[in-house]
Amino acid sequence: MCSGYSAAIASNPYIVGSFACIGGGLFGLDISSMSGVLTNPYYLREFNHPGSSAQGAIVAAMPAGSFVGALAVTQLADKLGRKKTILLSSLIWVIGSILQCASVNRGMLVVGRIISGLSIGIASTVVPIYQSEITAPAIRGRMVSLQQWSITWGILIQYFIQFGCSYIDGVASFRLPWGLQMIPAIVLFFGMLFFPESPRWLMDCERDEEALEILADVHGHGDKNNELVQLEYEEIKQQVLFEKSEGAKSYRDLLKGNTPRRVFLGCSLQMWSQLTGMNVMMYYIVYVFEGSGLTGTRVSLIAATVQYVLNVVATIPAIIFIDKWGRRPMMILGCLFMGTFLYLVGGLQARYGHWGTVDDAPVWIITGHDAATKGIIVCSYLFVCSFAVTVGPVSWTYPAEIYSLKTRGKAVSLATATNWIFNFALAWATPPGFANIAWKTYFVFGTFNFAACVHFFFMFPETVGRTLEEVEDIFNEGHPFAPWKIGKHTGKRTLADVVGQNKEHSSIDEKEHV
Repeated sequence: MCSGYSAAIASNPYIVGSFACIGGGLFGLDISSMSGVLTNPYYLREFNHPGSSAQGAIVAAMPAGSFVGALAVTQLADKLGRKKTILLSSLIWVIGSILQCASVNRGMLVVGRIISGLSIGIASTVVPIYQSEITAPAIRGRMVSLQQWSITWGILIQYFIQFGCSYIDGVASFRLPWGLQMIPAIVLFFGMLFFPESPRWLMDCERDEEALEILADVHGHGDKNNELVQLEYEEIKQQVLFEKSEGAKSYRDLLKGNTPRRVFLGCSLQMWSQLTGMNVMMYYIVYVFEGSGLTGTRVSLIAATVQYVLNVVATIPAIIFIDKWGRRPMMILGCLFMGTFLYLVGGLQARYGHWGTVDDAPVWIITGHDAATKGIIVCSYLFVCSFAVTVGPVSWTYPAEIYSLKTRGKAVSLATATNWIFNFALAWATPPGFANIAWKTYFVFGTFNFAACVHFFFMFPETVGRTLEEVEDIFNEGHPFAPWKIGKHTGKRTLADVVGQNKEHSSIDEKEHV
């Protein structure tokens, strides 16, 4: 053990790059913690049978808190450091889980979900930053994409717990899952004590020796003279010195140079990741299958379980190949497929559905058409798989790697806050949407996917395989509306190039001083 972390753990790039993803799993736990109780009779009785607007508000309380938490990272990540901010998010999650588990009315439940949302907002912002700053360029996309995989695991595990507890008679059927979800946060808190701080943040705080030691442990098995270690160290040092000479960090830095373009790309990607309709399919999958003609709580739970399993499995190819396929193809093709499947679901609902009544509430439902019901279920599964293998992982990887060190904390938090504000709006608006415009809801989200596809094609440059410092050259080259013109080797540098550039800058500085 040295410098407050375990060198043995730091020497394994996959462990050091993946463990913090438990923070992403908290978001997945929350999704299933609500989707699994929407038809639970004891939940409905305890909270006075919330209508579509009230249920939407309860669900939306979490992303509302996450929006605030994501914005808070603009200060927390730069002042406390990446590691301490992750520890803080774990403690907040435990408090929120306790309040939800003990809630006796809607107000207490909403407060608990807001507090849990604060934790998720902080974790979902700072974890990709931490991963991108501590992992090697060759596996950075793979490691950051684990954030999405951990979300899918959180959804699946909590849903299985919900499914098992659905056989319990009484309020324990929903309180027990809400209480158990604090366990991963406790594991995250104590586990992160053995992990190193971000070397980029340390160098920004003028703690160069500690940063070099961590880089050596993470990338060179303790060898400070390793070529990759020296390359990373020199590039970070050069970038930190340059950014400090440009002035202090502030929100005004987000308006300088080509940074507004990067902020726009990061925020819009997170916006599109919500407008694809994926989280709607996760939160309200029970409603989707109910409208397709599946009846019975157990049947809906089983069908939803298949979807959540597919979500986990389909994310694996993205984790393995994201650093080979590239970011652009995954975003463009993913939205094309998702838009197509949503249009198919909407078309089947429009052709074979009609207004009916379920639990004394009006529902657009399909009856007597087994083929249409199966078609909707299959298209829903294919939609989820399309998201899991493409846009899902990239939506966390891309924003974490396109910003300079000086603006990364604030810019990533703005991007993640954008994710949460759209999550909040959609979580609240979707139940009334299903209740009022029914099948047209799928066409709305399908159109969003096709619009995102066009946006990705014309404005998003490829970043695969570059260090965070080399990404600077990609945006310096320009081509804001023709990113395909940026060369594959733009920004690529060797250790000799970086050292030579440092010497050149030093010589210029000496001349200016004289």
